Amino acid sequence: MRYTHDIHHRRSIRLAGYDYSRCGAYCITVRIKNRECLFGGVQDDGIILNDAGLMIRKWWDELENKFRDIELDEYIIMPNHFHGIIVIKSDNCWGEVTSPYEPDNMRNQGGDTPPLRKHTVGQIIAYFKYQTSKEINHLRNSSGIPVWQRNYYERIIRNEKELMKIREYIRNNPLQWDIY
Repeated sequence: MRYTHDIHHRRSIRLAGYDYSRCGAYCITVRIKNRECLFGGVQDDGIILNDAGLMIRKWWDELENKFRDIELDEYIIMPNHFHGIIVIKSDNCWGEVTSPYEPDNMRNQGGDTPPLRKHTVGQIIAYFKYQTSKEINHLRNSSGIPVWQRNYYERIIRNEKELMKIREYIRNNPLQWDIY
């Protein structure tokens, strides 16, 4: 079938016009293709990670070394998906942010000095998915098999109260496993 814009164009789930390299906190959810349980299992309301799950943890923790303008916050590796919070720090922004969890508090400092290179949430997640897909396919003795769903979900965290609520959701995610 030939490409037809009306049929094949997918609507973006991103906030239109938002700069995803902007300082702030973002909650990320990435799901395994076909909901396959690749990372381990849930036992006694806790996660038991297998080799693939431990590898996911390794690559998530490595993101701060690859992308110096981020900090990682709460995260959980579930059998068939992953939740994590990424904070893009203020040192790479035009202005100052009074709290990294309140992106709307940014003010422009002006001047001639351009900001350091900023990475978008999409670039960070693309790197994470690429590295983990390579390693998961290596563990499976296969190559080129899609591991993750095509996209990811993100939520822009707007304040400290919302951050606390999302952290609690992430921590309690294993308790919800049997419900779904």
